[in-house]
Amino acid sequence: MDWLDQWNRANPAAVEWTVQHGSSRPLTGIDGYSLKPHTELLEDLRQADLVVTQGGPGGIMDSRACGVLPIVVPRLARLNEVVDDHQVAFARQLAGKGLIELAQSESELHAVLDRAVRAPDQFALTAGSSDVAQTVSTFGAVVDALVSSTPACRWRLRRR
Repeated sequence: MDWLDQWNRANPAAVEWTVQHGSSRPLTGIDGYSLKPHTELLEDLRQADLVVTQGGPGGIMDSRACGVLPIVVPRLARLNEVVDDHQVAFARQLAGKGLIELAQSESELHAVLDRAVRAPDQFALTAGSSDVAQTVSTFGAVVDALVSSTPACRWRLRRR
């Protein structure tokens, strides 16, 4: 939130913020929510031009499913935000595949936000570009094939 506050002070009125801040403090002077119902959060994501989220898979995949390439700032163990740096590893993996915009420092976040304000269309995912539906469909097909082609297993307990 400090990084966003610094950018917001330098760029007043550049962004109309809607913030779900969780256990973090809200942005200075911006109304925020500690937690919104998931359906309301999804509606906010569908309306958003830009999304900044932490490095957990839920926020990332929800953003992508709602048509927005998320700007991801992974939480860090050294700041006592998480117990280890799993979000860093996950976010780097996704960034390498072009699935997110990764910001690992305040200067990186500010640069990505500057670019996003200048060209928000670069953060809009076109219909069908989200791989969530394709992944679910593929998984369903694999499970269906396994269930239909594998004979029922029979288990028998044996006494020793």
